[in-house]
Amino acid sequence: MENIKGFKKNFLCGGATAANQIEGAFNIDGKGLSSADFSEYVPKSQRTGDNHMEVTSDFIDKVKSGQYQGHFPKRVGIDFYHNYKEDIKLFAEMGFKAFRMSINWSRIFPKGYENEPNEAGLAFYDDVFKTLKSYNIEPVVTLSHYETPFGLTEKYNGWINRKVIDHFVHYAETVFNRYKNDVKYWITFNEINVINISPFTGAGIISDKLDHPIAASYQALHHQFVASALATQKLKEIDPSAQMGCMIARMKHYPYTCNPQDVLKAQQEDQMNLMYTDVQVRGEYPNFYKQFLTDNGIELDIQDNDLDIIKQHTVDYLSFSYYMSMLSSVAPEGQTTQGNLMNSLKNPYLEASDWGWQIDPIGLRIVLNELWDRYRVPLFIVENGLGAVDEVVDGKIHDDYRIDYLSKHMAEAKKAVEDGVDLIGYLSWAPIDLISMSTSEMSKRYGYIYVDQDNYGNGSMKRMKKDSFEWYKNIISTNGASL
Repeated sequence: MENIKGFKKNFLCGGATAANQIEGAFNIDGKGLSSADFSEYVPKSQRTGDNHMEVTSDFIDKVKSGQYQGHFPKRVGIDFYHNYKEDIKLFAEMGFKAFRMSINWSRIFPKGYENEPNEAGLAFYDDVFKTLKSYNIEPVVTLSHYETPFGLTEKYNGWINRKVIDHFVHYAETVFNRYKNDVKYWITFNEINVINISPFTGAGIISDKLDHPIAASYQALHHQFVASALATQKLKEIDPSAQMGCMIARMKHYPYTCNPQDVLKAQQEDQMNLMYTDVQVRGEYPNFYKQFLTDNGIELDIQDNDLDIIKQHTVDYLSFSYYMSMLSSVAPEGQTTQGNLMNSLKNPYLEASDWGWQIDPIGLRIVLNELWDRYRVPLFIVENGLGAVDEVVDGKIHDDYRIDYLSKHMAEAKKAVEDGVDLIGYLSWAPIDLISMSTSEMSKRYGYIYVDQDNYGNGSMKRMKKDSFEWYKNIISTNGASL
């Protein structure tokens, strides 16, 4: 029996980003608007709730007509569009084996539903992949990372309409054909489960137009499952050697107490988190989800062959983000955390980040083992990182807190590999400071590379290495031996 010690030799270590959070250039070279371009920065003192990503039809109308002058940071990003060569050079200096990025759908099809693609958009990614290849960095590419073309929202109210499936598959086929010699690892939808937390972010849906928004989001989710399976089928036809993955935001739930009712509730909430990967990896809707739909009076419009398509075209690997764990209780008591998307009871055994996310490195090992036991397909950590406030002192950024967070999580991932988990790689979020997905702020920094820009877009955009830059460089060069 083989005794596994540490990461395998071809372990893919690097970083992860999203087009809408780094590229900018929102109206350059033919790009159309996406859902992310309506994501406004609102100072924390002015926020009225935890979910800052939903929009109303009235808000959209005011923004489009020019009646509302807000600040939309994702339209500018960190200007990766004009700085990608310099940024990728810095990634290469750290020794990246892989770089996760997304293709901005509305850069290829500006409204989402055109027949012919935008050549300038395709050419941009040609150059990005060429640059990555020159440094032997493997691209890991997400097809849809919270970047639904706004044209699909205007025409169909996003993924609620089944016609969006065909437009997505056409987009996927276009980029598969174009980049089949450049990309080996693909992901269909980023954190597909977020559709039920923020339908606009995950599916381009404006909920106030709907009589039954919750039911509509589950219908849209079904359309995404079918689209994911059809895109997987297309990839295998166009490039049989390529790999397709699915991706969820993994939120491990622990019972708050040893009360069996708390244990059951934690199991049920875990099951609902894993339902998305059950469909994409196992190829079928689990019974507990069918019962959930019945209990909530939701009847999906499932057309002929939908379930066969989902069953026949499952993914090759399972990727996920991991930032925190949660607590479940039937009778919640005590203090809750203040996460910006998901609140949880406070775990007395864990510390929390500046944004209220409970830091749980051991939970990553638990998650990896549970996913491996449940699915027996290769796993890929494609997001894990610490959002924190960084200070520049005498031209340097000393981010020991980030090094501590990442080293502990990577050490637990290494233990999971030694437990027997088949792990493709670890891509930290994010290698360079970028615009926050949920709050559109810049002050929530993740990177090894500092970007001189504030929450309102002021700054030189100058890149600076943090202390964590050299630390991660050493981790990659030793393949985690120093963890």
